[in-house]
Amino acid sequence: MKSYRRELWFDTGRRIEFVNITPQVKECLEESGVTEGLVLVNAMHITASVFINDDEGGLHHDFEVWLEKLAPHGPVTHYQHNVGEDNADGHLKRQIMGREVVVAVTGGRLDFGPWEQIFYGEFDGRRRKRVLVKIIGE
Repeated sequence: MKSYRRELWFDTGRRIEFVNITPQVKECLEESGVTEGLVLVNAMHITASVFINDDEGGLHHDFEVWLEKLAPHGPVTHYQHNVGEDNADGHLKRQIMGREVVVAVTGGRLDFGPWEQIFYGEFDGRRRKRVLVKIIGE
């Protein structure tokens, strides 16, 4: 069995941002040489997420609006976590959107549905963060 590991690094310009990382994950899959197996992609920061959905700008806007209603950034004094920090909402948003995804690899390709793409979701941005890509298989 083959095993492959790579970290993808991101510098987002906004506090909340969604980045399509499917091309980078496909590049990792090609580098790994795995044709049958699994790809794990997970956020390595507690205020970030990895999820699968459609790459459609209106949907991403809707996610941002919905998440902000569920866990608004302000007032920051509303959260007990925000002692010396202002990112409690980012922790909550990450819980909703999830930490990781696992995608099957079949015939050397990500085994997706028709519109599925992998996204990095940032909820406390404007600093360097990373995602782990781990691939195992034959």
